[in-house]
Amino acid sequence: MASNRMGRINEEIQRELAALLRGVKDPRVQATMVSVTRVETTPDLRYAKVYVSFLDSPRAAEAMQGLKSASGYLRRALGAALQLRHTPELQWQQDDSILRGAHMLELLNRLETTEDDGNAEVDH
Repeated sequence: MASNRMGRINEEIQRELAALLRGVKDPRVQATMVSVTRVETTPDLRYAKVYVSFLDSPRAAEAMQGLKSASGYLRRALGAALQLRHTPELQWQQDDSILRGAHMLELLNRLETTEDDGNAEVDH
């Protein structure tokens, strides 16, 4: 039962942060599109690890610095939006799973399959 509650809290934090990131005025964050891919909160709700991915990879390091500097603002706004006893401290983590997935898709698309390779039709 507790894991369901944590899952709901993580989803709610993810949804709220995604909305709040649009209002961050730091030019480092505004320079690229930021997506919150998932949130993992400790059971005592003191810390939340926020996984983010960036559309513009070369600017990811700058955007991470911008997110870290905006953590106080985002935590305060998150506390106002959510009805939690403790608002977790945000710890930012870059998530490159989307880039890895796109790379794998590109590799799969490069594979050329031919129907006459002998494996397509096997007579038994």
